[in-house]
Amino acid sequence: MSYIVVEKKDNIARITLNRPDKFNSFCRAMALDLQKAIDEAASDKTIRCIYLTGNGKAFCAGQDLAEAIEDNGISLAQIVAEHYNPIIERIREVNLPVICAVNGVAAGAGANIAICGDIVVAKESASFIQAFSKIGLVPDSGGTFFLPRLIGFQKASALMMLGDKISALEAVQLGMIYKSFPDDLFEDESWKLAQTIASMPTKGLVLTKKLLNASYANNLHDQLAFEGKLQVQASESYDYNEGVTAFLEKRKPVFKGE
Repeated sequence: MSYIVVEKKDNIARITLNRPDKFNSFCRAMALDLQKAIDEAASDKTIRCIYLTGNGKAFCAGQDLAEAIEDNGISLAQIVAEHYNPIIERIREVNLPVICAVNGVAAGAGANIAICGDIVVAKESASFIQAFSKIGLVPDSGGTFFLPRLIGFQKASALMMLGDKISALEAVQLGMIYKSFPDDLFEDESWKLAQTIASMPTKGLVLTKKLLNASYANNLHDQLAFEGKLQVQASESYDYNEGVTAFLEKRKPVFKGE
């Protein structure tokens, strides 16, 4: 059984977490396979977007705790350093837009993997929970980095300490995710979003992603300078020329992602 299923269609790499009997909780093989799948999508010149979702009722329930407490098994230090940190870094650094399509519960590391995507959408019936405090752990997988920046310090602190489950609608209202869709429309609407992103000027989107990443650490002066530098790079792309030409010719642009 493949814990990660990859399908390529419409210039999109659809990466599906595939341990439905375990609510897509991570074991070591699954974590390493997800890293590999992201790397392979990044190296495929036909791919212009990654769509990350889960199979079954859950997006991801976080760590498979049975693996974490095995005698002579892998340590939590290794799990964090070798599984989750590389996954988060890949999602944020890959030169492709990443859409996280949350099809069900996203808990613990699963919730934090979801919210680090470039665009996050969810089924209305999906939910998010910072489950770490329930078992005496601290949030990992970038949760303490991303969540306060998305929803503010107080809300993030409360959700992490209390371990409250919040609905997809609440997540939208808090600014944690972009949109939620009715369950029966989720598959079609989230895929249409991925198709839209895959048809856009990929280089410009990736440069935007780099700017957003840098904005977490830069002061205003440095961020303005970085914007200017990347704007020059964007202006040298095929897609910029195509976009301007199409605007002047009053037609729809056909972008190549170059």
